[in-house]
Amino acid sequence: MSTVSNVSTNAATTAAATKSSGSVSSEMKTGLDYDAFLKLLVAQMKNQDPTNPTDPTQQMSQLASFSNVEQSIKLNQKLEAMTTLSTLTQANNLIGRTVTTGDGSVSGVVKSIQVASDGAVATLADGKLVLLEAGIKVE
Repeated sequence: MSTVSNVSTNAATTAAATKSSGSVSSEMKTGLDYDAFLKLLVAQMKNQDPTNPTDPTQQMSQLASFSNVEQSIKLNQKLEAMTTLSTLTQANNLIGRTVTTGDGSVSGVVKSIQVASDGAVATLADGKLVLLEAGIKVE
């Protein structure tokens, strides 16, 4: 079983190093991703001692964990898609309407809206940009 421990340690170390370097996918930022988890599970099954196999209860627990990880990833993808669709629908309703910033410094008719991961930005008819955030007045 020492091989599996080394694989687990190496994968965790690689994940931590990659996480700290910043060149990582969104799933990897929160820990091991789906593929890494699957590789660890397969490595453990390949390297178990045939004369002393893994306890079936422990193996079922690991398979249940694997299933939970898979379902969580799928659920997150669906929620992200729904959130994006909701944001686009709301943004579409603002085109042609007048928006004013909370402090009143910028006001104008919305020409277009760009949705990014950090929020939505409205481009007004006069070319000014307004971040759609709390405090925006829509008329």
